[in-house]
Amino acid sequence: MSRSLGNVIADSLQLSVGYAERLLKDVPAGQFARFATVGGTVVESNHPAFIYGHLSLYAPRILWQLGAPAPSVPDHFELRFSKDAKCIDDPDGDLFPPMDEIVAFFFEGHRMVTGALRSTPDDKLQQPNPAEGRMKELFPTLGSVQTFYCGGHMMMHLGQMSAWRRMAGLGAA
Repeated sequence: MSRSLGNVIADSLQLSVGYAERLLKDVPAGQFARFATVGGTVVESNHPAFIYGHLSLYAPRILWQLGAPAPSVPDHFELRFSKDAKCIDDPDGDLFPPMDEIVAFFFEGHRMVTGALRSTPDDKLQQPNPAEGRMKELFPTLGSVQTFYCGGHMMMHLGQMSAWRRMAGLGAA
């Protein structure tokens, strides 16, 4: 059976997005931007708001690189969730956008990416990665960088979410 590169990447992304959805089960909105506490010790590890907000920034980037329509990134997302931002505890709930806003932007963008990938011809995914520096060295084509964003990068951060759930006492998803 022959499958296009876009479909292969989208298959992985679809699995990741399904996992991202399951990981949100029973997460209270009031804990979404909080560090987990284990035995009275605060664990400074990425919390759900940061994880989903950070990952949500990549869907518009992928869509732009594929030449597909992309949702606009809210200004405050870039400030709080860029690769250079630091995850901080938000006990008062006034530093990070609300859970429903972050989650909606995450899922909207990644569902758009899934569709765009499935319709992207292989020759487009063989084009050079438009990034510069280390990202271009590691991932020289659009297909290779999209595979990373939709697979390794996504699952690395969802692994953080899985660990946060356990530290927060929510168990496996």
